[in-house]
Amino acid sequence: MKLLQLILNILWVVFCGFWMALGYLLAAIICFVLIVTIPFGIASLRIAGYVLWPFGRTTVERPDAGAPSCVGNVIWLVFAGWWLALGHLLTSIPLFVSIIGIPFGWANLKLIPISLMPLGREVVPSDEPFGAR
Repeated sequence: MKLLQLILNILWVVFCGFWMALGYLLAAIICFVLIVTIPFGIASLRIAGYVLWPFGRTTVERPDAGAPSCVGNVIWLVFAGWWLALGHLLTSIPLFVSIIGIPFGWANLKLIPISLMPLGREVVPSDEPFGAR
């Protein structure tokens, strides 16, 4: 299973993961420059790592996330989330055209929710039980 995840991740990086991670990196840099938005930059870097190497990992809601995460997600959605989600959507379209790209197209669509609302979530290995953290 680990070999399959490695192969899928390498193909993912070649087809679309690198470019999508650059989008999140750009969002992080902008957030770090604006200083007040540093927490958004940290979240963007976390997502960039997940987008770069997604197979074998998933996201779960953090139990300690509260109202500040909700407010932060609304701010993120208005300023950065919508265009990152649009990038995932537009990247998935050419992947669906080729037969070999269909699984990567679905993976791209599955990344849209975290691109819209990243705060209050964390990236964990897929085989890790949800209650372990």
